Amino acid sequence: MSQALVRIAAGWLLGLMLAVAAAIVAVNVVNNTVASPHQPVREYLAALESGDGGKALGLLRATVPPTDPSMLDGTALQTAASRITNVKLGKPEPQDGNRVSVPMDYTIDGSQLSTSFLLEKTGTEWLFFNTWAFVPAPLPVVEVNVVNSVEATVNGVPVNMPDGKNSFAVFYPGEYEASLNGAYFSAAASRATVTGRNVPVAPLTLLTQATQQLKDDVGAKVREFLDTCAAEATKEQRLQPDCPFYHVSRNNITAGTIKWAVTEYPEINIEPFDGRWVVAPLDGKAKVTGQQQDSFSGAYFPLNEEVAFSFTTRLDVGADAVNLTPQLSY
Repeated sequence: MSQALVRIAAGWLLGLMLAVAAAIVAVNVVNNTVASPHQPVREYLAALESGDGGKALGLLRATVPPTDPSMLDGTALQTAASRITNVKLGKPEPQDGNRVSVPMDYTIDGSQLSTSFLLEKTGTEWLFFNTWAFVPAPLPVVEVNVVNSVEATVNGVPVNMPDGKNSFAVFYPGEYEASLNGAYFSAAASRATVTGRNVPVAPLTLLTQATQQLKDDVGAKVREFLDTCAAEATKEQRLQPDCPFYHVSRNNITAGTIKWAVTEYPEINIEPFDGRWVVAPLDGKAKVTGQQQDSFSGAYFPLNEEVAFSFTTRLDVGADAVNLTPQLSY
């Protein structure tokens, strides 16, 4: 009987030891998976991908600098995260205290990049399972500058640019693209990749240029002004009209024969200058024809002169309209 009890006790003891061993293995498995430092990172990345800035901010426990918050939620945030591919989380690296650094390798636009997340152990649950959280820190900031504009687009979201500049708090990692695509002014896209909370990011600068549509619209206004001026000069029979062009002659011009026509219209160049847009001097040619009488011999002969002219104009551009004010000197 005693031997049977021993065998039973031994069986129970073996079963208990196996159960304890299985529990230890289970605790280790949980602590290396759902209770590992990787889990908050995975949840944070998922929040970025879904554009849930509130959740991402709560997980990161970050403070938001006093900047424009347009990049912290929705489309702008999803766009920043959408370019992250081939994500691989590395083995947590112990740091001072109860902290670890979780390395992450990934790709953005074909470039191999890495980011390290600093987390700290905040306690345990159910006595055995570790809890981890990001170490609080301020969010990175991306500066954007644009020439001669008070608006731009960053990650597909229209943003205000007071005095041509603005600062945006951003999550990391991510890519942020600024551009300007207006009807009259545009700028090539400029990109910045943010890889960490303490990694400096070069400002995004948009070099604004006049679009072809603006040049065409200004050119049409210039042609209209010159054609109207030539028509008025012909109607008034004036060699020196209130126009950029004129002709000086000592001969007598037969009344009713003077005709003006623009033969070469100015080329349109628009450039930024001192916080505004200016049209480069407008150079062209006009022809005056008619009949004239020599003041000395009295003989009649044709008037056929092509004259070069140049003038400037003040440019005012509205949201969908262009106004020109010719500046003529006599």
